Amino acid sequence: MDQLLSILCETVPKAQTVEQLTRPLLTLLNRVTGMESTYLTTIDLDQGVQRVEFARNAGDMTIPEGLVVPWEDTLCKRALDENRLYSDNVAECWGDSEAAQALGIRTYVSAPLKAQDGRVLGTVCAASSAQVARTSEVEPTLMLLSGLLSYSLEREILVDRLQAANTELVRLALTDALTGLHNRRAIMGEIPRLLALAKRENTFVLVGGIDLDDFKRINDNHGHQAGDHFLKAIGERLQGCLRESDILGRMGGDEFLVLALGTADPAHDLADEMRRAADVLRERLSAATIGHYSLEDIPGGLQYRGASVGVVALLPEQLNADEAIRLADAEMYRIKQQRRLPGGGR
Repeated sequence: MDQLLSILCETVPKAQTVEQLTRPLLTLLNRVTGMESTYLTTIDLDQGVQRVEFARNAGDMTIPEGLVVPWEDTLCKRALDENRLYSDNVAECWGDSEAAQALGIRTYVSAPLKAQDGRVLGTVCAASSAQVARTSEVEPTLMLLSGLLSYSLEREILVDRLQAANTELVRLALTDALTGLHNRRAIMGEIPRLLALAKRENTFVLVGGIDLDDFKRINDNHGHQAGDHFLKAIGERLQGCLRESDILGRMGGDEFLVLALGTADPAHDLADEMRRAADVLRERLSAATIGHYSLEDIPGGLQYRGASVGVVALLPEQLNADEAIRLADAEMYRIKQQRRLPGGGR
């Protein structure tokens, strides 16, 4: 008992994670039970599986970490259902367990890890391929470890869920709900990052403004649901014509914005390279929006003549996000006015 208290006093205050707490406790359980393997599992009742998270193997029999088995086939479930803590003849008690047969388990002891509301989160176990006699220390030690590990495991699960929820909230805050693209807030955050990258790499940034001509007419003639489906389809086509490193976002309404890092070739004039890159991206974006759209709200679909696209190539010095967007918008509206002239493409 003194050894038990010594290990607990040394381990519990320092443990920051379930793993940091579990591994020394599995060593302790090995000493108390005399069994070859001690391990902690988690249980996913929705998926119907049990997973070995941490294991200590000190003999010929090995319980591998990461092992996933059907929950219904496990010794843990059988022991829990029967309220049986210990068995030194597994084949006689639970001979139908394929997992036990495959691992060669003869002696087995376990206790459930439970949340405060009674849900079973996992188990702490010891197993051996040999017949191991039960000692008076096993049960109280196992129940003590069960209590400590239950609290730690539940806390870590709650922290993981909270972190996942926070990550999802951040993602939602930066995502356009309709198209799944970056929203205006996200784009405004990406521009300074891209400008800084361009400055480090001694190159330029391409900023493209896209406005969907005749979008109001689509809404008026076919309804807002059709308009929403059209916006999603436009987003998919624009995304499909871009490089993986390029950034596409919906600024709101029928306006989209593209950010891309240019490639400066020292062998060519930088101004010429910037003009060429802007023209290439503009043509690619414009072509991506032109064509037939199969929309379930519009019988026969929609033939679209394309969006107004303006792209500017900008050097990163003394340029901020607002100025970059202003220049891209000005170029886009110049293109829009040009398209409205006779023979201008509309």
